[in-house]
Formats: sequence, C-alpha cells, structure tokens
Amino acid sequence: MVKAIFFDIDGTLVSFKTHRLPESTVWALDRLREKGVRLFIASGRQYQSINNLGTQTFDGYVTLNGGYCLAGKSEVIYRHSIPPEDIAALIRYQEEVEPFPCALVEEEETYLNYANETTETIGRMLNFDPPVRPLSENRGKDVFQLIAYFGEGEERRIMSVLPHCEATRWNPLFADVIPAGSSKAVGIDKMLAYFGIPLADTMAFGDGGNDVSMLRHVGIGVAMGNAGDEARRAADYVTTSVDEDGILNALRHFGVI
Repeated sequence: MVKAIFFDIDGTLVSFKTHRLPESTVWALDRLREKGVRLFIASGRQYQSINNLGTQTFDGYVTLNGGYCLAGKSEVIYRHSIPPEDIAALIRYQEEVEPFPCALVEEEETYLNYANETTETIGRMLNFDPPVRPLSENRGKDVFQLIAYFGEGEERRIMSVLPHCEATRWNPLFADVIPAGSSKAVGIDKMLAYFGIPLADTMAFGDGGNDVSMLRHVGIGVAMGNAGDEARRAADYVTTSVDEDGILNALRHFGVI
C-alpha cells in the first residue's frame, strides 16, 4: 500500500511549457490527500525558490537534492552542507584560473557571480533569476549546493577542485554540485524516519539525472515520459509526459487512485 509519494518539481509536477501543474495533476493530488497519502517534494530547488506550485502544500520538502529537508514548511529535520574548504577552493579557482557562472545556494539566499546567455536560458526555463554578487561575499556561511554552469566535457576538470562534492545534472548546460553523500534518496530516508513510514510503502516521480537515486530507492519509481534515458532506466515504470497527464496515468496504472 502506497503511504507516501515524493515528487520532483520541474518536468515532473510542473510543465516546462506552461510553468504550471497540469489540471490532471492537481486533481490527482487532491484525491491522494483524501485517501490519506502523505505527499512530499523532492527537488534540487532551494525551498525559498519553489515558486511554481501555486497553492499546493505538502507534508514535507526534500530540497537541494537531499541536502536540506523540512517537515512541513518550517521544521528543519536534516541539513548537509558543502565543506568550507571546497567553497574556498572554488573561489580561488574562479579568481585565479577560469571564471565560470556559478550560484551559491545558502540556507536562505542564492546568488550568482555573473550572468551570460546560458544562465539566462536556464533562468527563463525555470523562472529563476538570482541576484548577481561576488562569490567572495559568502564569508563562511553554509553552502548547501552550487548551481554550476559548465558542460559535461568540463566536469572532470572543475570537479577536481571540489574533492568533497559530487555533480548531478538533469540538463547539459549546468550541474547541481552537492556535498558527497547527499542525494534525494538520503533525504527521503530522513523524511520517512521522521514520519514513521516504511520505505516499501513509497512511490516517487522524476525525470532527470538527479532523480535516479530516489527512483531506484523507493518502493515504486516512476519516470515521466519526458525523462532522460538515465531516469528511465532507473525507474520501475515509465508513464506519459508531464503535459500528457503522466502523474495521473501512473497513479491509475498502479491502482493508487
């Protein structure tokens, strides 16, 4: 019996075309709540940047790819930040070797060192427009994620500067850089422990590379029809796309609603 469902946001709950939840998804979420199913977000976004869910509320939020988890909207139950020495090394690399667009995601703020065509393209796609400030303004604050705008061919070189981190990506233009050992699967475990829900009674929906760990981890992993190959391979089932009622169709396929 499915007692908890974890949803990625962009490309899963929310359409890249409309920047809204499809009506079928809103209807499905309402039916799940009526049945007593716990609903959770599992996103690469910072909680403060979740701006595309309308009036929908959830039982908890696994944010920053598992690095920062909240029960309800305010109770922090888990946090895992990037080691300060890696942030210092990144700032030195930017200043002395090769600058590239990079956003620091702190507990309450996100800021970008500089903007270019790539950051603007992603910003339009995600409705995401962080302020531009020097990375040196971090001044020792905890950083939970980097939004690093480098291509796959540059990943090995740049990640060598960040030995205590790993990169996960769902778009070829940028990577989410997170502390080693973070993942949506880890965040899910923290949330399930808090609510007392068995892992076997869970389901998750996702579409990107950063969803692979949770799709493999939960009881039933569902990849959207618009998902990349890696997410599809990790899933137990591939539904239709976010714009073709994918969430509702999968829930009906498994008899959840």
